Amino acid sequence: MKITEKIEQANKEGRVWWSFEYFPPRTAQGLQNLLDRIERMRALGPEFIDITCRPIDARNAGGRTSDLTSELVKTCQSLIGIETCMHLTCTNMPKEKVDNALRDAKAHGCRNILALRGDPPAGKEEWESVEGGFEHGIDLVKHIRKNYGDYFDIAVAGFPQTQTLPPAERDLEMKYLKEKIDAGVNFIFTQMFYDVDMFIDWVKAVRAAGIAVPIVPGINPIQTWNGFMRATSLAKTIIPPKFLQALEPHKNNDEKVREIGTKMVADICRRIIAEDVGIRGLHFYTMNLEKGTKMLLEELEFVARVQTIKPLPWRQCLTPTRRTETIRPIFWANRTKSYISRTENWDEYPNGRFGDSRSPAYGELDGYGVWLKQSKEEAHALWGHPTSYAQIARLFSKFCTKEISALPWSDEPPSAEMSVISSQLGRMNELGFLTINSQPAVNGVRSDHPVHGWGPSKGYVYQKAYLEFFASPALLSTLLPYISRDSNITYYAINKHGDLRTNSHSEGPNAVTWGVFPGKEIIQPTIVEAISFMAWKDEAFELGMQWANLYEPGSASRSLITDMMENYFLVNVVHNDFQDTEAIFRPFWAVAAEAGLEQPEIQRLSNGVRQLEVASVA
Repeated sequence: MKITEKIEQANKEGRVWWSFEYFPPRTAQGLQNLLDRIERMRALGPEFIDITCRPIDARNAGGRTSDLTSELVKTCQSLIGIETCMHLTCTNMPKEKVDNALRDAKAHGCRNILALRGDPPAGKEEWESVEGGFEHGIDLVKHIRKNYGDYFDIAVAGFPQTQTLPPAERDLEMKYLKEKIDAGVNFIFTQMFYDVDMFIDWVKAVRAAGIAVPIVPGINPIQTWNGFMRATSLAKTIIPPKFLQALEPHKNNDEKVREIGTKMVADICRRIIAEDVGIRGLHFYTMNLEKGTKMLLEELEFVARVQTIKPLPWRQCLTPTRRTETIRPIFWANRTKSYISRTENWDEYPNGRFGDSRSPAYGELDGYGVWLKQSKEEAHALWGHPTSYAQIARLFSKFCTKEISALPWSDEPPSAEMSVISSQLGRMNELGFLTINSQPAVNGVRSDHPVHGWGPSKGYVYQKAYLEFFASPALLSTLLPYISRDSNITYYAINKHGDLRTNSHSEGPNAVTWGVFPGKEIIQPTIVEAISFMAWKDEAFELGMQWANLYEPGSASRSLITDMMENYFLVNVVHNDFQDTEAIFRPFWAVAAEAGLEQPEIQRLSNGVRQLEVASVA
């Protein structure tokens, strides 16, 4: 979606919006940490993010800067599912490289480009064009328009500090800006500033010059004294005396600088929005840091909108072929990257569905490769060295209560929804039903509900209770008679070797999440489907085997987890009466009541697997 469309929609709704900027880090570890940070900060509700080009060293002209920017854009669009604006500069960028960057941006679904001349490469004082490249930012704007029509929204930089120049120079800068707009620019990002009066005067001058496109003010949170002074020095930003007077006495106290700076920058933001200059959005230069931006949003009392961060219950992929995707199987709810990778080569999404799972295009496990997010050391720190079934069960229970942050089957921490049923899940795990995925029943809560809400405003959302877990054959055999007594329950159970048990007579999908919104058809974005479950089970058992292999051969932990993956069943259960929030748990409590089963007895029942197998052979 184009940024100008987002701005127009926000203006129609009379609401304030905000966005974030990030830059490509210099190391692989830094890149992974940044992606994790963008994931977290997505929950703060930015309408879009902006990815810069890192300054290129003159001694390594070209480098991988533009490639890193392109890769970040791709990941943010496809896996993180957030609209992205890509910086594109003329610095050390021949026309061929510019065309490659534009082609990749379009392929990734990016609809927004910030076109800049760029700064001189590090190590050079003067800017100079590269052979076959562009001389000025306007040349880049014209090139994009000529080759891509109106596909991209194009932004350029605006410099409020031109208000401090002599009149003739100021008029010349405004003339250059107007020429860029006339060449096809859609909106303006400003350089950071701290003099709000200067900014407002500049905005009025821009409007007086006949420039009507949206202006997005660049706001730089104050993180530390040294960081503040370095950033303003590099950008040659004018610092009003009151900022220095308030901050300098505390320059050795980062916490105090951040506290005072946050309030002062928040005052700038409030003044901009209150002024009658038509600006209702703010662009935060995060400097790849999280705390300062979060503090500033809290000071401003800006609260993320549910429909911004959760247009669907699962994370959307914004690449061109997947934008219309509206239905997915629930099994990959905690492993989005795996699901996207498996299905990235599908060439159609009939009616927005996730595709025909019987198609050869349904990705094989080998096409993606199963891997754990955690290293060996991280896994041992998280999960220790379990040597009994009871210890394994306790690990799963601790995940449900957020005492640990991950399991091998989840790339993400426990969801907010899990907290609604955390006590029930904790008890299930202590009974030996090892849960890896779940959702509570929901009967028509508002779509802006802070936990269950998703989609457009003024709607209502519903969902059936869903549980997915590992269970020993003995425990499963004890459970199934109780499940069969409730005609509203459907289940699938399968082991590593493909032995399937089910009470479902349909191969079609079972919608487990749906929403009703004004002016729309009913949306059913999450389903349970048999064939998708067969594909998921391979991945689920392989993840368990990878966990086992993090321990030394012959160790008690490896033997225990391997034995579980070889013999346990993976089970999914849906309770189709979404009005009864506790119904899905009753069969499990019945099992516990019949057996007098308490947590210390889990190992006895789990060890019963071997006894039952021996008895059946006999």
